[in-house]
Amino acid sequence: MSWAQAILLARGLSWGWGGICGAALTGAPFSQAPLWAPRGLHRSATACNSDSWLVPPSPEPPKGPPKALAPHEELFTQALGGTRDKANFVRAVQNFGQHNVYKRGHVDFIYLALRKMREYGVERDLAVYNLLLDVFPKEVFQPRSIFQTMFIHYPRQQECGIAVLEQMESHGVMPNKETEFLLLQIFGRKSYPMLKFIRMKLWFSRFKNINPFPVPRDLPQDPVDLAKLGLRHMEPNLNATVTIYQMPSSKDSTGAADPTEPHIVGIQTPDQQAALAHHNPARPIFVEGPFSLWLRDKCVYYHILRADLLPPEEREVEEIPEEWNLYYPMQLDLDYGRSGWDDYEFDIHEVEEGPVFAICMAGAHDQATLAKWIQGLQETNPALAQIPVVFRLAGSTGELLGSSSGLEDPPPPPPEGQEEEEDNQQRQQQGQS
Repeated sequence: MSWAQAILLARGLSWGWGGICGAALTGAPFSQAPLWAPRGLHRSATACNSDSWLVPPSPEPPKGPPKALAPHEELFTQALGGTRDKANFVRAVQNFGQHNVYKRGHVDFIYLALRKMREYGVERDLAVYNLLLDVFPKEVFQPRSIFQTMFIHYPRQQECGIAVLEQMESHGVMPNKETEFLLLQIFGRKSYPMLKFIRMKLWFSRFKNINPFPVPRDLPQDPVDLAKLGLRHMEPNLNATVTIYQMPSSKDSTGAADPTEPHIVGIQTPDQQAALAHHNPARPIFVEGPFSLWLRDKCVYYHILRADLLPPEEREVEEIPEEWNLYYPMQLDLDYGRSGWDDYEFDIHEVEEGPVFAICMAGAHDQATLAKWIQGLQETNPALAQIPVVFRLAGSTGELLGSSSGLEDPPPPPPEGQEEEEDNQQRQQQGQS
């Protein structure tokens, strides 16, 4: 403590003691005497004049206002009108530009519009994405020097522009010349949104038709047509036959379909029919599923009719002439010089599975529906009536063994007296043995 602070503290204590002594000489009570605290000590007036410190303070009401809607949400509610379509979405974007000349809050509005695009069904419309990019102010976010380019000039606006391009990429929308012109006007050539645009133009053109089994962009809404598309996608053999075993029941007056008659669509090739005809009737076949198949953003489920793999002693190896073999010659007797570092083991995981005889897609995944599919297969595969069918369904607790028709009731249990006689006979045979 310096000497100046010591002098000030002593002066404050002398003023406080002088007030108390003056009150004692005049006869006034101490509660009425003014108490001067030292200048270095700060005291609360409520602590000296009342006992309010004994009462706990009341909880303060929340200072912030109640949570409101997202910014610019009212623009989409006003433009909603009737249905959520492209016209109402474009009207909402145009209203933002008319009511907000200086385009304040344009970043929040673009993020909100990106979330609303799926609701309005415009997530694959290139003109709408260009309209959103046109919301940005022009020639404001362009870097003027190399230092602004290095330190990401206006990073929040550049991230918003990249978000628009990334959503275009996720939905497979190819940018065009208008998109490039808008990005040059908004961010300039040396910016991250422009770098994203160049990469999209490079890789989209190379990967656009790389899929050998393309799926149409607009999937059919009818479940039967969607099942046909899924089965053809899994079995590309042109000789395969798609059969509709049961159509879904028509809707009644209430608009609800009967769930007891779902659609059943199956596919089978001539090679599968021949393999099923030569199958051993003593060995059962299995109905397994459901397995999932994704067609763009829709998931469908299918079931298969298959058999277990034959043991090695029962397999018939077909000898292929060397002139028919694509990998001719079949054997090479070449003696290469190998060293101690050569690895003779290869990590090849080959899992052999049993044959698949048919595939189907159904509106329900229970045993009764799949039994109708087995009945329909018996018309083109007569040998199936002599083969036992086991249902291995994912929703069941275990294997459900049934006949090929799938509709026969289990045999009735024997009477109680007959069960007791059979038990006694088994015990006598065990005692004799």
